[in-house]
Amino acid sequence: AAAGLCPCRALLARRGGALRALCGSVRGLAAGQETHFGFQTVTEAERREKIYQVFESVAKKYDLMNDSMTLGIHRVWKDILMHKMNPSPGTLLLDVAGGTGDIAFRFINYVRSVRERQLQRKLKHHQNLSWQEISESYQEDKFKSLGDSQVVVCDINKEMLKVGKQKAQHLGYSEGLSWVLGNAEELPFDDDKFDVYTIAFGIRNVTRIDLALQEAYRVLKPGGRFLCLEFSHVSNPLLSRLYDLYSFQVIPVLGEVIAGDWKSYQYLVESIRRFPPQEELKAMIEDAGFLKVDYQNLNLGIVAIHSGFKL
Repeated sequence: AAAGLCPCRALLARRGGALRALCGSVRGLAAGQETHFGFQTVTEAERREKIYQVFESVAKKYDLMNDSMTLGIHRVWKDILMHKMNPSPGTLLLDVAGGTGDIAFRFINYVRSVRERQLQRKLKHHQNLSWQEISESYQEDKFKSLGDSQVVVCDINKEMLKVGKQKAQHLGYSEGLSWVLGNAEELPFDDDKFDVYTIAFGIRNVTRIDLALQEAYRVLKPGGRFLCLEFSHVSNPLLSRLYDLYSFQVIPVLGEVIAGDWKSYQYLVESIRRFPPQEELKAMIEDAGFLKVDYQNLNLGIVAIHSGFKL
């Protein structure tokens, strides 16, 4: 009889061990999976909080620091992104982590210029229009300068959105523009809603990039396009050394002088070095379900634009 009980004891022991392992896993999840904040090892919850504090701290000087750090070249990179998107009137854009509005304002300007060219072509093909008809056409274009296009700026940081809204008001942007507080890993939007999803210099600050990519896929319409502009990895060894020297020796100093914040810009430099290289990010985008994924290196890989389609 005693011998017959042994397998039961062994089974109970195994179950007990499994239960303890499960409890340990649950506790580990509660504590948070380990990840990185720059070169530090932290939990995912700690990383989210630290990144929030970084952007809360730098929000007011964010645009000025972008100009200082990149010598203004970030403006060219964003223009290239917009030309690659080539939006037409009627496009519905979601710009994630775009709190200060740089991509949104470019989108509005681009669509307005397309509409203006369309109107001019229309008038050229109707030489017999009366003055009144021409005037009415221009009035219609004035009130529908975006042709039903809209851009939704979504950012997790209230301070960044606040700065963006102030810029929009100052620059006169209001039509077709809305601001939403939201997390890239859990977007507050319905499925199959947007024509284009952009994220510029934001995805490296997302704690779970895989979740953000899955959310991007979910909210895009079939046929929709994903575009990501982000600092990447330089292939040229000499340029890479010079870039490292500039990044670690100059950028934090600029952060201290201009924004009074050395630590935040030290993190931003470290976050660039920890970000996946071009081919690895391409594979992650494909894993999220996107097809026809490719990337374009700018300035020898200092930044890259990744593109993919929901087909």
